[in-house]
Amino acid sequence: MEFKTVRGVEDVIPPKSEKFEKIAETFKEKVKVYGFKEVILPVFEEAGLFLRSVGETTDIVQKEMYVFEDRGGRKIALRPEGTASAVRAYIQHGIYAKEPFTKWFYIGPMFRYERPQAGRNRQFFQAGCEVFGLSSPGADAEVILLASEILKALNIEFTLEINSIGCEKCRPNYRKALIEYLSSKKESLCKDCQSRLDRNPLRVLDCKNEVCREVVKGAPLITDYLCDECREHFERLKVLLKELDVPFVHNPFIVRGLDYYTKTVFEFKSKNLGAQSTVLAGGRYDNLIKELGGGDVPALGFAMGIDRIMLLLPDEEKERKGVFVVTGGEKAYLEGLKLVKTLRDKGFYAEIDHRQGSFKSQFKLANRLNVKYVVIIGDEELEGGFYSLKCLETGKQERIESVAELIARL
Repeated sequence: MEFKTVRGVEDVIPPKSEKFEKIAETFKEKVKVYGFKEVILPVFEEAGLFLRSVGETTDIVQKEMYVFEDRGGRKIALRPEGTASAVRAYIQHGIYAKEPFTKWFYIGPMFRYERPQAGRNRQFFQAGCEVFGLSSPGADAEVILLASEILKALNIEFTLEINSIGCEKCRPNYRKALIEYLSSKKESLCKDCQSRLDRNPLRVLDCKNEVCREVVKGAPLITDYLCDECREHFERLKVLLKELDVPFVHNPFIVRGLDYYTKTVFEFKSKNLGAQSTVLAGGRYDNLIKELGGGDVPALGFAMGIDRIMLLLPDEEKERKGVFVVTGGEKAYLEGLKLVKTLRDKGFYAEIDHRQGSFKSQFKLANRLNVKYVVIIGDEELEGGFYSLKCLETGKQERIESVAELIARL
């Protein structure tokens, strides 16, 4: 029987894994400067956590979540996103009682049963940040600035779109106006949006169906219904982003696909990804901690799609690096083993051919491994008590008298 990956799941093997590593390292380097600390979250939770936080009427819960019953009869879900798990951990460990504000980051796999396509797998990877305990629009601006700095460090071209979707005070009036408008266009909406109309009309604004998108263009704007607090928060955010030199566009139709968002929402998009253009997105969710049994703690965050960003990174020409030890004969091989160990102990990437092939085959292998230097240990070197060091970039070869000299030269 031939086994392959399940549809919608990919192996991340070299050189693609090197892109993954570059994204993860860049992300970690940037977020740590901003004071974020890593949290490592489980990949499955009680299904009810996501039903309550993400929302029962969202596509994630209705169509995409992997749910199963474990041997104890519990209803379990593979996590479709990271925020709900982070909030659960924040509440469970009583972090709100220990810190005035908390900054966490995470990197890991998420799972959604979607139609596989470029940049959208059923197992995909996200790097995310969550901030708990800060309600100021300055915190929103800082998180958005951090997101832009990460993408810039990866040389990703993007546009930033922001919006405010209000709060529990002002959203009911908007919801009423939106239902009234959409009801008059109901026959033009797709089946999904027709069912969303009464339960969660804001989700219609997020529909990707082209006909629905045309209908939505004439819909009332949520920013026209914001209460004073939400309006002031959004206006202040725009001022701060301008002060921080973060270019943005106000898109009044951004609502995000999750029910827990309040006030600020934002999306970073790349024009080089086609339909799946969003590479990083997030917003504020001031009520979620309270709704999941914690205190009245404001919060915000974002998640970055690692799979999509990998599609945007160019295949870089690899720089030659490291050392390959070429040996001739058993005595030279034993000497080479000791030398490779010494070089690795000193932090150098070093390789040796354990098959003890011909000099020609060993040099071919060294070139294939793209090493910069070859150390030759043959009969002449053994008899004379020295090493021959050859640079594969320049072809220059030189005599090295000792291990100490070799290390200093490298």
